[in-house]
Amino acid sequence: MSIENQDDDTKLGRNESQNDEDYVRNNFWAKVKRYSTKIPFLKDAVAIYYCAIDPKTPKWAKVIAFGGLAYFILPVDVIPDFLIIAGWTDDAAILAAALKTISSHVKDEHKDKASLWMSRKKGFVNDTKIVHNLK
Repeated sequence: MSIENQDDDTKLGRNESQNDEDYVRNNFWAKVKRYSTKIPFLKDAVAIYYCAIDPKTPKWAKVIAFGGLAYFILPVDVIPDFLIIAGWTDDAAILAAALKTISSHVKDEHKDKASLWMSRKKGFVNDTKIVHNLK
């Protein structure tokens, strides 16, 4: 089966040699776009993403942020995401724990970028432009 015929979650499969940061940078926006109307904690996930890519964020906080985000976007996890309501509870718990741990590094700037992205999400302006223009 070619990759064009696979569903989006299968395309998000992780290469064994990929670290969390590379995996998140390559797949975060695809997952967010696909489930944007179904994820109640999306704004927090986007704020964590902006914190993770901020050069001013300490390395240890980036590791936690990218780890939590990688779990969030992996197509296979403890409770599969396709299960209504229950499927997102493990993702929410992981991201809540990551956010609590790195909360002092998730700055107003990251939250503002997440809010701006959320306000634009209905039209899905080119995500790459949003990421680069909000730095």
